[in-house]
Amino acid sequence: MTEELITRLRSEVAGPVLTPGDEGYAEELSGFNLAVTHTPDVVVGLTSEDDAVAVVRAAAETGTPVRVLATGHGIPNPMQGGIVVTTTRMTGVSVDAEAQVAHIAAGSRWAEVVAAAAPHGLAPVTGASDVVGCIGYTLGGGLGPLARTYGFSSDWARSFRIVTGSGELLTASTTENPDLFWALRGGKGGFGIVTAMDFGLVELGTLYGGSVFFDAEHIAAVFGTWAGWTKTLPEAANSSVVILRLPPLEFIPEPLRGKTVLSVRFAYVGDAVQGQRLFRPIREAGTALIDAVGEMPAGDIALIHNDPKDPTPSWDRGMLLDELDAEFVTTFLDVVGPEQQVPLIAVEIRHLGGATERDVPEGSAVGGRSGACTLTMIGVPDPNLFEKVLPATVDGVLAKLGPWVCTETSVNFAGGFALPGSYEASWPAETFARLTDIRAAYDPDRLFPFGPRQENSGS
Repeated sequence: MTEELITRLRSEVAGPVLTPGDEGYAEELSGFNLAVTHTPDVVVGLTSEDDAVAVVRAAAETGTPVRVLATGHGIPNPMQGGIVVTTTRMTGVSVDAEAQVAHIAAGSRWAEVVAAAAPHGLAPVTGASDVVGCIGYTLGGGLGPLARTYGFSSDWARSFRIVTGSGELLTASTTENPDLFWALRGGKGGFGIVTAMDFGLVELGTLYGGSVFFDAEHIAAVFGTWAGWTKTLPEAANSSVVILRLPPLEFIPEPLRGKTVLSVRFAYVGDAVQGQRLFRPIREAGTALIDAVGEMPAGDIALIHNDPKDPTPSWDRGMLLDELDAEFVTTFLDVVGPEQQVPLIAVEIRHLGGATERDVPEGSAVGGRSGACTLTMIGVPDPNLFEKVLPATVDGVLAKLGPWVCTETSVNFAGGFALPGSYEASWPAETFARLTDIRAAYDPDRLFPFGPRQENSGS
């Protein structure tokens, strides 16, 4: 990194250009996962598409790699050296109610889109957490609480604005640069800096949903019921289940405090009476500590999972599962059930299928359509456990659950490609090869590193 390049960036970019030692450098790079520290040679806070173009053109002339730190949950790997650009200042959402499309700037989060769409009786096919950044999530596919009904979130992307490796600002859609549009719907990174996205909305004012919690003594019965119940559900019904090991802290609701519990989440797109009928087998499987399932505004969808909103040290590993059976239920409870002493605060399974199995008519790069469920294991948020204890714990769990782990995964669940082969497994072989060709076409000099050991969000 030369002084000439830094001086050029400061003269051509409206946003802050910070190097190590500058006031605000660490804060500009701080993300949702406080255990990850990024140390680029320079971090640039983008304020506009013009800023993005200026950064890429300067970097291209000097062969300096560019990586993107988007808003939301960010990435699990440290980014070192080169240029990192941040998009937190590029916010703004507008809704074309007649076209049912949201225009979303690069730094926007799902909460902004949900709020903008709700007054029109519309909703985005969003993620489980409303503090997740829209762009990075969508580039990786995105499996939210309505995925069985509406598919991957990337299926609803209508166009992208992107600065490619040559410093050219392009629109990618079904009619403009369709090969790049195909790649951006699920291909994740290595194509450029996405500055904005047009995203389709669905007509949805209310749904029947929420979560219900059961104490440890009911976990086996409820989980077994859930596994069988999912095989009977229509596509309009979405669900997930999670075993939570909760500390005795005051911010946790008193009935759950200090306990190991199971939560079943539910989201039904349709009549509340029918939703109540569909959910009855879960309610009858055990005595609930808290039952918060009922008719709700679509704008409250983030309450179904009620994920944490504040930054914290975190460690997780995710993958896809094949169809669950009775043997899986027994094995799962044997390794992570309430009687096991494991340093995992959450072990979650989301039911897929339905619309997630079907690609959009024009095709997309999404990987993971063959998965029946997702599996995510989240460790105790103690960085002292991140290097050895949690990886060893999860390796032990997977040694038992291996027969049900899908050979294909989804890139958003690949955990920064920490596991050998997880990068290639994020897409079918034919898709992987085509993505490689498209990256080479739009970024021939690999200005935007992506893949194992490349430490890049690509969003």
